[in-house]
Amino acid sequence: MSSDVTKTVQKWHASFKKGTDFDSWGQLVEAIDEYQILARQLQKEVQASNSHDFTEEQKKTLGKFATCLEMRSAALQCTQSQEEFKLEDLKKLEPIIKNILTYNKDFPFDVQPVPLRKILAPGEEENLELEEELDAGTGAGLTPSFPSRVPGTLLPRLPSEPGMTLLTLAIEKIGLKDAGQCIDPYITVSVKDLNGIDLNPVQETPVATRKEDTYIHFSVDVEIQKHLEKLPKGAAIFFEFKHYKPKKRFTSTKCFAFMEMDEIKPGPIVIELYKKPTDFKRKKLNLLTKKPLYLHLNQTLHKD
Repeated sequence: MSSDVTKTVQKWHASFKKGTDFDSWGQLVEAIDEYQILARQLQKEVQASNSHDFTEEQKKTLGKFATCLEMRSAALQCTQSQEEFKLEDLKKLEPIIKNILTYNKDFPFDVQPVPLRKILAPGEEENLELEEELDAGTGAGLTPSFPSRVPGTLLPRLPSEPGMTLLTLAIEKIGLKDAGQCIDPYITVSVKDLNGIDLNPVQETPVATRKEDTYIHFSVDVEIQKHLEKLPKGAAIFFEFKHYKPKKRFTSTKCFAFMEMDEIKPGPIVIELYKKPTDFKRKKLNLLTKKPLYLHLNQTLHKD
């Protein structure tokens, strides 16, 4: 065994530890990034036909490991993923990645290695969309089976308190150039402070009711779960637009939008859409498109 291989394995193990640490600290964006980077490195190794560093059996194990990393990232991205893959499940795999060269037990979970070319770097999805559109033309009567989506997790309005203001946000519709192709679209609404920490329970809308032209209509009310006076300076309300990708069998964030405290006032408002990944700290924002596409909301303030 060359010392390079040992180094590679040590690097993987360090990356795995880094991801699970982020995960256990609740730094989900960082955890997902780390998991996906590691999953891609394992994939590459599995797919390299000229690599004799690992046996076929070991490659199969690495492929399954990549699947588990994917499943954990999917669970973190979608608070209601049907197959919840927990952090403690993932942690059981640490001895495998650490000792891949000598590991000879059965893989603890019944998973398949990730199919080839499934794992994408953030930003790589855009090129795929094009291919998917080309594929869509040839999908002869395929009806993919979708996981049954939960009917949203919207919460009721808080009781009113004297002198305090509550906000109801009606999510009317979102404009997207490929609105018609989004499967099971829904929106995750969260309220974050400047460091991206949740100030409220995260809520998800039910799947959108109808699509027309370049719009997906939601027509649903979301009750913000804190009196406005109790939200810290610099807080923002985030809207992440998610849809299901049958090819990749997971729910993906397509874009996001946010509203800052000074934008809270009664009446309609349209807010701009930004490219994923969602940046809760609002540091690196890139508009989704140059076209005038927005999220349309209507705000109602309730004051006692």
